[in-house]
Amino acid sequence: MPRSRFFISHDPILQARAATVASRLPEFRGLPIQLHRVPGLQDRRGPVHAASFLRQRRIAFDCTTAEFPRIFVHELFHFVWLHAGNPLRWCFEEVINAEFRAGARGELGWSAEWRKAELPALEIRDRNRSWREYLCESFCDTAAWLYSGVKGHPEFTLAERYCKLRRRCFEEKVESRALSI
Repeated sequence: MPRSRFFISHDPILQARAATVASRLPEFRGLPIQLHRVPGLQDRRGPVHAASFLRQRRIAFDCTTAEFPRIFVHELFHFVWLHAGNPLRWCFEEVINAEFRAGARGELGWSAEWRKAELPALEIRDRNRSWREYLCESFCDTAAWLYSGVKGHPEFTLAERYCKLRRRCFEEKVESRALSI
């Protein structure tokens, strides 16, 4: 079954862009996700490139053509995180914990970067909401780094040695099975 069947849009350009990126993604299972454009898209902090509405199974975009592959993969992996299950989440959390113990700086996208910068040590230790939100954003940014086809970006600031550990986690826990979205 072609991966592009998981993404539907009344916008043929958006549909074609999603199909191109989908060819680089791991295998999925689940119901289709509606893609659409929303000019001037914002959240409570201001303008955003995209937003996922998990219960409604839709993603809204307000990004450039050049940014679309990275943003699309990031938003899609919010659906993966939702359905991932604890073994995948724990694997990724252990990788991130190892980065924190080593004093790693940087991230693979702005959505994780700013959360990491604002994360108090107490939140990490107690695994509170801001820690869990950071883990989710970091997971989605890592997926975008791996699968979008974008080789370099100013937001890819994490050192290569840490990127390798994240890649290994994805190889073992993400690419080894069909992902529920």
